[in-house]
Amino acid sequence: MKGMNETIQKQIEHRTIREFKDQSISHEIFEQLIEVARRTATSTGMQACSIIRVTNPEIKKKIAGICNQEYVARAPELLIFIVDQYRNYQIAKEKNYFGETAKDMDRFFSSFTDACLMAQNVVTAAESMGLGTVYLGSILNDPKKICEILKLPELTFPVLGLGIGYPNQNPQLKPRMEMRLRVYENTYTDFENYLDEIKEYDKEMRTYYDLREPDKNVDSFSDQVIIRFKQSNPVRQEILNFIREQGFDLKVK
Repeated sequence: MKGMNETIQKQIEHRTIREFKDQSISHEIFEQLIEVARRTATSTGMQACSIIRVTNPEIKKKIAGICNQEYVARAPELLIFIVDQYRNYQIAKEKNYFGETAKDMDRFFSSFTDACLMAQNVVTAAESMGLGTVYLGSILNDPKKICEILKLPELTFPVLGLGIGYPNQNPQLKPRMEMRLRVYENTYTDFENYLDEIKEYDKEMRTYYDLREPDKNVDSFSDQVIIRFKQSNPVRQEILNFIREQGFDLKVK
């Protein structure tokens, strides 16, 4: 694109990196990433999300097991972004306020969103410095176990993980569907035949080379949709129940 700056170019070329060089990230670079996290936008200024930096190899292995992705244990940096209403609740109690609103779902979702924004900011910063990243939504395969491993107190919850390091692979840029199918003006656009609309995208997906399965042709996007819908993780189906166990009031009727 004409006039594209370096940051936007990096964002458009984003690739998930799962294999990293055996090279640590310097203290100075890590501190810059944490400063970016600190300055990320936060709902009502409450800064109600936190990061667990996992440096213990044994803990990394346990998390990799939950993710069912062995490469997680090899990430030079592994960060877990969490909902954190616990800290502010303790501050309030120390000031003799004992209300229960820290436990409501409005606060939970504000914290959850804050954590996602913070993770994305860190990714943008990391990639601008030549680092690679991999998001790990797979920590939610067993959020209760993650909480146990990381000793997360009540009013906290794991949102996503992030592996960071110097890339040791160069994956193909994964095709994306046209934004006319994802950006609408004023109201939602409902297409008459979605398979017709994504016909070319289905073809393009079949040309994608996934390094995780180099000997297998990639399915069309429409086939992937069916495959994903057929997959089900019983533990993930119970996430709302575990959020309740962490002290949040769901107000579900």
